Formats: sequence, C-alpha cells, structure tokens
Amino acid sequence: METYTFLRQFADSWMLLALFIFFIGTWFWAFRPGSRPMHDDAANSIFRHEDAPADDGGALSQDNNTDPEGQK
Repeated sequence: METYTFLRQFADSWMLLALFIFFIGTWFWAFRPGSRPMHDDAANSIFRHEDAPADDGGALSQDNNTDPEGQK
C-alpha cells in the first residue's frame, strides 16, 4: 500500500473518529457544571476598570509622548 493511500484512509476513518471524540470532550469540558464562575469572570473582565483606567505599567507618557529617558 502506498503512503498516500494509507494516510488518506487513516484520515477518513480513525483520525476523523479521534477528532470527533476530542471535539465532544472539549465541548463537555467547556460546559461542565463547575465552570460557570470561570466563564462569568471571563465575560465580565472587560468591565473591571470601568470607573478608572487600568494602570499603564510604565508605558510611554501620554502627555508628551516621551520615553522614560525624556527623549522624543
């Protein structure tokens, strides 16, 4: 049996089954009962700094667009 034919038959049968099982497994993992708080936290993460902007963490100054050494 030549390599292409073997790989084609493998992809059409066992690999299709393996990927389908992987898909179903990830679906069940994502929608498991204990994951609701994690999904709610991810959904609301964009609203965490609604009242005040997030800390820039040492980024460039927005007032005069200079780098930390003061050069333009």
